[in-house]
Amino acid sequence: MNRRNLLKMAGGAAATLAARDAAAQERTARAVRGLPSPKIKDVQVIQTAPAGLRLPVVKILTDQDGLYGYGCACFTQRADLVVPAVERYLRPLLIGKSADRIDDLWQAMYNSSYWRNGPVLNNAISGVDQALWDIKGRQASLPVYQLLGGKVREAADCYAHASGGEIQECVDQAKQWMERGFRHVRVQVGVPGMAGYGAGTRGAATAAKALHSGQVFEPAAYIRRALKLFEECRKQLGDDIELCHDVHERITPTQAVQMCKDVEKFKLFFFEDPLSPEDIAWFRLIRNACTTPIAMGELFNSPHEWSPLISERLIDFMRMHVSQMGGLTPARKVAIMGEHYGVRTAWHGPGDVSPIGHMANVTLDVVSYNFGVQEYSPFNERLQEVFDGCPEQKDGYLWVSEKPGWGIEVNEAAAKKYPFGGNDRGERGRLNGGWGEVRKRDGQIIKQ
Repeated sequence: MNRRNLLKMAGGAAATLAARDAAAQERTARAVRGLPSPKIKDVQVIQTAPAGLRLPVVKILTDQDGLYGYGCACFTQRADLVVPAVERYLRPLLIGKSADRIDDLWQAMYNSSYWRNGPVLNNAISGVDQALWDIKGRQASLPVYQLLGGKVREAADCYAHASGGEIQECVDQAKQWMERGFRHVRVQVGVPGMAGYGAGTRGAATAAKALHSGQVFEPAAYIRRALKLFEECRKQLGDDIELCHDVHERITPTQAVQMCKDVEKFKLFFFEDPLSPEDIAWFRLIRNACTTPIAMGELFNSPHEWSPLISERLIDFMRMHVSQMGGLTPARKVAIMGEHYGVRTAWHGPGDVSPIGHMANVTLDVVSYNFGVQEYSPFNERLQEVFDGCPEQKDGYLWVSEKPGWGIEVNEAAAKKYPFGGNDRGERGRLNGGWGEVRKRDGQIIKQ
């Protein structure tokens, strides 16, 4: 074959490739023709409390008929403040903007107040951010996890909560969760006469000796009680069940170092919040002292808090509350950061996260290679009445929706049946949903 024929063949092949490329571009153009970028028409907040806890949910409407999205903005203890943060500050900033530019809008909201990294603003931003991801998924007719690259696992392994006033009550409840297929259980036990976290108040004998009439907590008594719980759990439940425990930052830094060493022999899956955010420098001492896996982060608002712990490998599980840190957008970035440092995810998932927030959690779980475990809280009938499409739990796994966006529709008529504060009683009612006080015998406030 001579050179002229070779050149003709090469030219023909190039022309064919160019024609194919042009045809592909034309098909793409036809596919999206008539679907301009949606503009934000309105931003609303749905205020509901079907399980007794205040769940602010942001709804964004666009200028395209029937295209809207929902996002979780759940800061239960100060829910009434999140509402005006969205309606009076973020809404004017967002009206008329393109709903497609999620990261750009996140940066605009984050910087618009100048003073940033606070829980009220972050939760307000989160509600908007998650609603924009919901809109994006509805536009594409895909679940959000598909927009993040697709699954790396089929479902998210969960842990359930076992608690009791007595050690045997907690162990028995753990057995029940195991019978339901859970492989991870968080165990908490009450302390006689005290307000123990996650297990209520046990009697009043010790409290009567306090120098005040409120709830009492003594760290040393709690530590002794918890160690006995772990010993009994291992004896009755065996070594195969993965045990978790939440200190809830109620002990001193020195006690935290010692307790992390003491629980090492029980081989917990993780030991949560042994320190408060104000004491995170002590994690270096814990890491040098033992190999107990540490989970931390549900109170974090700022990258300045979680970044050093991840980059220095001082924790094993990031436990941030996704709406507290500003939504799916920053959570996805931090999850990827954690992958590079071997720090796994264990997103905060208690009852004061809306089902939309739980769906955001499990979405992150199925797309993140460094997933660890997911906290599970059951959805009662009233929650399912308001939020149609709650994540499903089967055999200890939480499953992500396969419907577009989050796959959740909010029944706004049902939501109005359960207004903020409608089920608040006692101290929670008096404090407008906020938490009360817990003190040592001498009257000193305990962190909680």
